[in-house]
Amino acid sequence: MIKMKRFVIFGNTYQRDDTNDVKALLEYLRQHGLDIAVEREYLDYLGYGNSDGIASFEASEVPEADMALSLGGDGTFLTTAMWVSRQGMPILGINLGRLGYLTTGHLDENRKVIDEVLAGNYRIEERTMLQVECDQVDIPHPWALNEVAILRHDTSSMLDMETRLRSHILTTYRGDGLIVSTPTGSTAYNMSVGGPILEPTTSCLVLSPISPHSLTMRPLVVRDDSIIVVRTHTRATHYEVSIDGEVTLCPTGSTLTINRADHCARVVQLAGNNFASTLRQKLLWGTDKR
Repeated sequence: MIKMKRFVIFGNTYQRDDTNDVKALLEYLRQHGLDIAVEREYLDYLGYGNSDGIASFEASEVPEADMALSLGGDGTFLTTAMWVSRQGMPILGINLGRLGYLTTGHLDENRKVIDEVLAGNYRIEERTMLQVECDQVDIPHPWALNEVAILRHDTSSMLDMETRLRSHILTTYRGDGLIVSTPTGSTAYNMSVGGPILEPTTSCLVLSPISPHSLTMRPLVVRDDSIIVVRTHTRATHYEVSIDGEVTLCPTGSTLTINRADHCARVVQLAGNNFASTLRQKLLWGTDKR
């Protein structure tokens, strides 16, 4: 077991006002002798000043730490993964929002979660991430833990997406868009368009068309070492590429190359957490609750 010495902390500034509870959590960490550093914008939101003795950092310059703490929902977790995954830093998610599918615990039980982590009662799951490149546009944050989605932009015109899989012609998807999802993201946008749910540590990806204009186009599961190349045409001048919700405009006729990133997201799971229980508790899997 690695003795924890330092946490870096990310949060968001647009959910309900939990600042007092968050401050109590930060104080609890400090009482355990832990060094903490908080992302600057979030530290300002919490109302801390220079005299409070808490270090801050810019999201683009994350200091070294034993673990990253994500305080928020799934969006905050994805943002945290974007900034820290290349360092190999484990991410512990504590939910301040509603569903919090990616998070490990809720703010109401934060002390229990921290105690379990400090006692070493956790494991780290390595989750596949995607990397995307465009031949005509520089994408500032090209890594995704959930998905890369090709979408229409300000038009009702259909997209034509010529798709190759491992250099072989696959098909031309015609419709509103195409999602390339990781197993982690299979319960996100992919699930909403009828794609399969995958256990998050499996070694595969899913291609799921959005509102396809053909009954023969169905979600497809492929190996996660696949290189997926998509050239997109539309009557509009641009289309959107959404990378875990971060949108880049790409010109029509441009080509995207999507493949497994050379790093993964390291997600902290408490000892009692598992895929089956998460499905039951957060997605009400197999229940008749209304």
